[in-house]
Amino acid sequence: MKPIVSKDSIVYFNDDCYTALNAYLEKSNHSKLFILVDSNTYEHCYARFMSQILGTYDIEVIEIEPGEINKNIETCTSIWTVLSEYGADRKSLMINLGGGVITDLGGFIACTYKRGINYINIPTSLLAMVDASVGGKTGVDLGNLKNMVGVISESEMVLVDTEYLGTLPVNQMCSGFAEMLKHGLIQDRNYWEKMSDLSKLTVDDLDQLIYDSVVIKNKIVTEDPTEQNIRKFLNFGHTLGHAIESFYLTHPEKPTLLHGEAIAIGMIMEGFLSKELLSVTETELTQMSTIILATFPKLNIDPKDHQEIIKLLIHDKKNEKGNIYFVLLNTIGDAKYNCKVSDKMILESFAYYASL
Repeated sequence: MKPIVSKDSIVYFNDDCYTALNAYLEKSNHSKLFILVDSNTYEHCYARFMSQILGTYDIEVIEIEPGEINKNIETCTSIWTVLSEYGADRKSLMINLGGGVITDLGGFIACTYKRGINYINIPTSLLAMVDASVGGKTGVDLGNLKNMVGVISESEMVLVDTEYLGTLPVNQMCSGFAEMLKHGLIQDRNYWEKMSDLSKLTVDDLDQLIYDSVVIKNKIVTEDPTEQNIRKFLNFGHTLGHAIESFYLTHPEKPTLLHGEAIAIGMIMEGFLSKELLSVTETELTQMSTIILATFPKLNIDPKDHQEIIKLLIHDKKNEKGNIYFVLLNTIGDAKYNCKVSDKMILESFAYYASL
């Protein structure tokens, strides 16, 4: 597959990944390599990664516990301290080997340590391959508020090696499908239709769909790298999805939600809002809801929690001057940003989701 070139980075796929990486390491003369992993990627992915590295380098491995709960400033502080203790300088390289938590967190740490060191993302989850590792967004959560602290700064390269997907449990694979479905809904009806029956996908189909998903996202972020206009499209499903994810993250008595599971709910609810406020048809909404629910079982959201979830919307990063803005759909494949939605209509979207 042909590498995908963005403004300041290149995404390589499968056979090209380690050829490109080894060539880069040989010529870049980094003083030390720091490989950031969590305990899962250390166990399941680290050996494969190291087996592909040619040459001898001064390498340190930094391992953290997995999960969104660890994507915070406290974890950053501990890693910054480790980097300092192990003599990391401005010629050091951070290699982030893991899912979205690792690529978001590791990118932010690299961008801020000594005012910035180079980093490379090697996403090992489907979600990170199609979303978190592409486009230069880095960051951490502030309490239960998603990605509130971060910077936009692209990695030296992204290596998408789909062999790592063989290590994932089913729910983690499904979490990534949510972002791929979103890419079709906001930008490409044909891609959405290709994604409409995941049960029929072959391995080759999946590789091509991952590639096409990255192409869609890269096209958007290359045109609008700092999210002034069309990059906001990528937040479809995320306004309500992030609020639901944040609420469940801080209520341990509730089920644990993966990012993609929360975004799937958000897409259905924001699809409903698109029908009510824009020009999505009833047929399109039914199709969207049916396809999403075929992969993501319905979550029973207690009506008593609705208002508390709505209160979290005020922290959404698209908001301006106290106004809450949504990304909605004119139709499948055509999105619109900066849409205002009343609390009454948001409550109706909860009711629609509950009715399915």
